[in-house]
Parts: sequence; structure tokens; C-alpha cells
Amino acid sequence: MKILVAVKRVVDYNVKVRVKADGSDVDIANVKMSMNPFDEIAVEEAVRLKEAGKATEIVAVSLGVKQCEETLRTALAMGADRAIHVETDAELQPLAVAKLLKAVADKEAPQLIILGKQAIDDDANQTGQMLAALLNAPQGTFASKVDVAGDKVNVTREIDGGLETVALSLPAIITTDLRLNEPRYVKLPNIMAAKKKPLDKLSPADLGVDPAPRLKTLKVAEPAVRSAGIKVGSVAELVAKLKNEAKVI
Repeated sequence: MKILVAVKRVVDYNVKVRVKADGSDVDIANVKMSMNPFDEIAVEEAVRLKEAGKATEIVAVSLGVKQCEETLRTALAMGADRAIHVETDAELQPLAVAKLLKAVADKEAPQLIILGKQAIDDDANQTGQMLAALLNAPQGTFASKVDVAGDKVNVTREIDGGLETVALSLPAIITTDLRLNEPRYVKLPNIMAAKKKPLDKLSPADLGVDPAPRLKTLKVAEPAVRSAGIKVGSVAELVAKLKNEAKVI
């Protein structure tokens, strides 16, 4: 079984995000970048499936600027066998990402595609679902457990009411949630070995996809600063403040 794993380069989750002075976008100049945490979980799950003898090859794919190679090398160090970089400087929105991943999937013909449920930069939570629609393939989103059995994969997914288990026929798409696994620490020998693993370059034109944005960002702003909490002396005072000041009742 071949597994295709999509990974995205994002601002590191430990970094406090800054908005540009003109409000046009987030400032990423001289900011530490890393693999999207949900995508790390996706890579880890693919590697575990291979270690369990249920997968034969793991292909990591990333879309975007030249620096995405670093993200792919991290995926290779974690255990992916080879990588594909679709290089473009265009702003990639979820639909364009889904179309590019579909084109890669058509070339690679994987039995399983694993993605993070969302990227921590735009929090869109759309790409996996769009990709499933474009490929007309079954999907298991927000996966907290994955079990491959023959030509099917059972996915336990987190829903508002608890847990739901769905049985998907391969090929299928899975998006990972936080509780699926804990990604391994990448050791130096694996980082060095990853430099020798194959990394192929493609462009959107090679895949016949136009990645031009369909949406225009009008303004980016930081959330309003929350005011400090206060103590009230009685329930009556609390109700009065909720009614007269907060105006929520």
C-alpha cells in the first residue's frame, strides 16, 4: 500500500504571530517556520502503518515556496521514503491545494492519503474534504484512531457527541486530529539520511492546475485585547452587569 502524506510549512506554533503594519497579511519575515503540527501527526501515522507492515511506501508532498524543501526533509527524516515538491510562489488557498493534491494523487495512485485536519495558519479545515470530493473518494476526518484491514480502513473520528467509527474502502482520505498519536523525535542520523532520499520537483503547470487565488483578503487584524476580569459582590450585581454592561441577557 502506498501512502501519500501532505505537509505544509507554517509559522512555528511557539511564535507569536505579528500582523503587518498595513494590515495586508501576517508578517513572516525572520520568523521561525516549521511543519504544521497536524501534518506531523499525519506523517507519524503513515510511518507507524509502514512499521506495522501495512504500507510499503510513504510519499510526502508539499506545495509552495522553495523553503518547503526543509519541511519535506523533516518528513523524510521522520520516515517518509521520498518527497514531491510542487514549487510555486503563488498564494495557495484550500481549493488550489486540493486541486494540486488531486493531480499528484492521479500521478502517484496512492491507496491512502493522509493530511492534517487543518493548518494552524489559516485554520480553514477544508483541504481534506475538498480533495475527497475531487477524487470522489471516501473520507474519514478528525481521525483519533486508524486501523487498516485488507482493502478497508476503519477510522475512529471525533464528533460533537463523542466518537464515531466509519469503515472506508480504499483508496481513501484521512485527516488527522491531535489525539491520533504523538510524533516521534527526529534523531540526527535520520536527518542526515534524509538528505540522500529522493525529492522530485514539479510546478503547477506540470500538473495542469491554475493556483491563482479565488478569494481576496481585504484586511488582517489582531484580535481585540480582552479586558481584565472583575469580582462582584453578589449574584444580583452579576446579573446587573451582564444585563446592563455586557448586554448578554
